[in-house]
Amino acid sequence: MTDDGIDTVDYHCGGEPFRIVTATAGPAGATVAEKRVAAAVDPEVDGLRQLLCSEPRGHADMYGGFIVAPDDPGAHFGVLFWHKDGFSAACGHGTMCLGTWAVQTGLVPVVPGGVTDVVIDVPSGRVTARVSTAEMKVTAVDFVSVAGYLLHDEVVVDTSRGAASFTIAFGGAIYAHVPAATFGLSVDKASLPELIALGREIKNKINVTAYAEHPLDPRLSGAYGVIFFDELGDEDGDVHQRNVTVFADGQVDRSPCGSGTASRVAALHSSGRLTTDGTLVHSSIVGSTWSARIADTTVLAGRNAVLPIVTGRAFRTGHHRFVVDPDDDLVPGFVLR
Repeated sequence: MTDDGIDTVDYHCGGEPFRIVTATAGPAGATVAEKRVAAAVDPEVDGLRQLLCSEPRGHADMYGGFIVAPDDPGAHFGVLFWHKDGFSAACGHGTMCLGTWAVQTGLVPVVPGGVTDVVIDVPSGRVTARVSTAEMKVTAVDFVSVAGYLLHDEVVVDTSRGAASFTIAFGGAIYAHVPAATFGLSVDKASLPELIALGREIKNKINVTAYAEHPLDPRLSGAYGVIFFDELGDEDGDVHQRNVTVFADGQVDRSPCGSGTASRVAALHSSGRLTTDGTLVHSSIVGSTWSARIADTTVLAGRNAVLPIVTGRAFRTGHHRFVVDPDDDLVPGFVLR
């Protein structure tokens, strides 16, 4: 942080916040994946994350990213995604916010045809925000994810509400998937406290097993979150679901969750329920809705994989300059969950 403070521009996508920080030196590392590892133990970089996430400048469910240099020569920039508990490997809603920001600020010039690809280097690989515009106004943004695939099916976990069967899939991060009805709950505000508690419990139990291991890159190992979903019915090959993703240490995604939706697409395709001609209509606990489809199929790590595209919209919510008073004894701040 400079003596004049740190400037951010804030967005939301589907109700989930994203705080963009452009003026950071960033941690050491030849690649964005290495920078993510270094950031977690860099007192200056991690201290800034804590400052911007913690109250009174942030909150327990805050999310954001530091812009860093890419190692991918085809990328416009790199990013380190962060939340209250550390740095994540992927973030779909953040990718959509970053694509919108890059086009709105002129960092990436608008393509005259109305679809501009913003290529971003993230810890889990290359992702693209495909930004649609009409008369220079952003009308939609696609999150073109890294490949997603099923890791494990019918994984039984003992919980405080009894044994339950989970699907575990990768969509840039590893997620466990389970119907909320398995626990007699629904994806709604009334059930949220119980879903948060279950999400933390389930994640901690899965993370001490081999089910949370990434098949190619150990830096991507670890269940990032638990996706609880409600079935809303299928129609003409399209799948309609509502979900809430509980990630990190009890953090709640207000949006349908970008990388979570990508992993959901992979799981549904693996079961045969979602075809390459179908669409996942994915709603969140706050009512925002995205659509997701399969752009292509491939094989990765010996598994059948899909290339998901998730479509939503992102909106700027404000510009901020955060400062620290030298007499402030509550730096970097606190979280109440």
